[in-house]
Amino acid sequence: MTNGIEALGWDDFRLIRAVAEAGSLPAAADRLRLNHSTVFRRLRQVEATLGFPLFERDRTKLVPTTAGEELAALAERIGKEVDAASLRLAGRDPQPEGEVRIATNDSLLVHLLSPLFAGFREVCPRIRLDVVIGNPALNLSRRDADVAVRATDRPPETLVGRKVARIAWALYGRRGEANAPASWVALGEAMGPMQVVRHALAAAGLEGPGYRVNSVLGLAEAVEAGIGIGHLPCFIGDAKPALARLAEPDPAFAADLWLLTHPDLRRTPRIRILLDFLAREIGKHRDRLEGMSPAPG
Repeated sequence: MTNGIEALGWDDFRLIRAVAEAGSLPAAADRLRLNHSTVFRRLRQVEATLGFPLFERDRTKLVPTTAGEELAALAERIGKEVDAASLRLAGRDPQPEGEVRIATNDSLLVHLLSPLFAGFREVCPRIRLDVVIGNPALNLSRRDADVAVRATDRPPETLVGRKVARIAWALYGRRGEANAPASWVALGEAMGPMQVVRHALAAAGLEGPGYRVNSVLGLAEAVEAGIGIGHLPCFIGDAKPALARLAEPDPAFAADLWLLTHPDLRRTPRIRILLDFLAREIGKHRDRLEGMSPAPG
């Protein structure tokens, strides 16, 4: 009997304890968050290892045998020791470490995220950040990235996350040139489905915009250089002293800002602490992101 007990692990004792307390395999499965068939199979494996039964059926309930009572009592004592140790060590968890790969776009990185990442690295220096830039969303299901910071009203159903702000867009031009004739600048064809891009194309007329670029940062540079007027996220346009709003932000062009990850990663300590940090810090910039700062120029 001693050799059989020595072959058991903590999960085996948890199983014995759960069945003894619950009195049935389905109820024990609920406590352990396992399938009924898994609990049945594992209990049979434990009994085979020990060489004797631990439970017998009494009408509608599973009742421990003499050996089962002894091992259930042992499992109870072990469980109390484990629970007590967990409480003692609750405040002493080692600092999360490892690498987190983050997918985002250039405009969010330059005008919002870089200072936040710097602050995060000060708080969690053992977590390394690998930032991947690109407007197309990487496939988090294939682990192209661990976290995505994206502006979208339709996050992929395969991902989980939280909406942290809404990004406002407004029409901008060079300050002091609001009444001068100007051509339009717009984002490139890859971003054609965006409503703000469709609006710019329609406003530009039959000839279309005089300048297109597939980067929001590039679009802001074009407006600042005087190539034309165009719609920009307010947190970018308002940050450029040479630019002025030509109209109030249009709610139809706004998009939600999401922090996304794969369901399998959401409870990973380094992922969770990064997402919590970003949600808290981005919340401090909501007025800027949502275009509540200046009046039209």
